[in-house]
Amino acid sequence: MRNSTDSFHYAQETPEASIEIPNKEGHSESFETNMALTAVEFIPADLAPGDGKALELGCRDFDVVRVRSIHEPVFVMAYERLWDEFGPQHEMETREIVAQRLAWHPAAGIGNCWLRYELILVRRQGQFVAVRDHTAVATCGRGAPHAVVHLSHVLVEPAWRRTGLAGWLRAWPIQTARTCLAAAGFPAVSPITLVAEMEHPDPQFPNRLVRLAAYEKAGFKKMDPASVKYYQPDFRPPQQIDASDRPRPLPFGLVLRRVGREEKEYIQGAEVREIVKCLYRMYGTGFREQDMAAVWQSLQDYPDDQSNLPLLAPTQ
Repeated sequence: MRNSTDSFHYAQETPEASIEIPNKEGHSESFETNMALTAVEFIPADLAPGDGKALELGCRDFDVVRVRSIHEPVFVMAYERLWDEFGPQHEMETREIVAQRLAWHPAAGIGNCWLRYELILVRRQGQFVAVRDHTAVATCGRGAPHAVVHLSHVLVEPAWRRTGLAGWLRAWPIQTARTCLAAAGFPAVSPITLVAEMEHPDPQFPNRLVRLAAYEKAGFKKMDPASVKYYQPDFRPPQQIDASDRPRPLPFGLVLRRVGREEKEYIQGAEVREIVKCLYRMYGTGFREQDMAAVWQSLQDYPDDQSNLPLLAPTQ
């Protein structure tokens, strides 16, 4: 396992300040950057266009916390729920990698990127409701500040599915992006893109279609897999990879929300490449370089920077 912590430099805690976020009516609402370090806020303007049902959900009884350390009691509930769901399929980072990422506070710089990881746990009366984790990557790639947020894992207790809670779980990573941008010294109102790796639709796996349909209803779009052949790094333990002679990256689709630009039907090749580079830089902090080589190589087959690529409905 590659441990690149020594190559990081860390941002200082941002002073108390507020920024103005346009709401859905075009007016501005303030967002306290110091509060973003501790409190998870319910900001209606951050909801995806199709996630209005979230506003009907009574949230007063929810205890929503950012897990700051593996030493906090809430870490056990949050991480074990994710591990039990995703670990057996080699779809979840190890405790060691998560511990390293939680140390990126308020953000850690490596190369020309700043990274911030968050693990958010939702409880009600002490009982598990939901958990999600994600990583914001802020950079000046392509000449202007922007942030890409990798939506890693999300798990909702069955009783709380289809209640509108999923809409908030999709919106909260935007706060992470703003905090990361501010910690990096970039304008917190810089463009933000949320991106999730999704298995390709297959009628033999109906659960995939359910997930894709939920993101499609929310307003997310999918990069055309005929043009962008994205590969996720091999999550297997290093000893298993070595025993099988080589890494085996997995083909996935990329489903994204370009915040404030959801109506756009096309994306330029340069933006696609920058999004994927942000994901691979994030993965590169915890995966061995030899296990990342194949996915980096795949970028050579991407469309050229000037290409205009269609964005599709996720279920297509």
